[in-house]
Amino acid sequence: MKTEKIRRKSLDEMIDNHIGIQGTKERDIFDEELRLDILGQTIKKIREEKNLTQEQLGKLVGVKKAQISKIENHLTDARFETILKVFRALDAKINFNVELLNNAV
Repeated sequence: MKTEKIRRKSLDEMIDNHIGIQGTKERDIFDEELRLDILGQTIKKIREEKNLTQEQLGKLVGVKKAQISKIENHLTDARFETILKVFRALDAKINFNVELLNNAV
């Protein structure tokens, strides 16, 4: 019986091969969309844990239900201020990490 050795690739290798390496335009777009998608999923998870509907959260924030839905499903580029209001309404602590990628001015 012949056994074949399977080459395993890490997720980073797969993304590099299929999307592009870090620093390329395609990879930057992919990374940003992924972060926004995770942000939306996080908002939805917290909202559901607090037993709030999208409409109820929207009222707390001062936006319509449709806006909350769009944020959760990454269908809009919501204003940063709106995202902060959403997390405040959910009584969630937010930590942002800013990292300077290059020193070019």
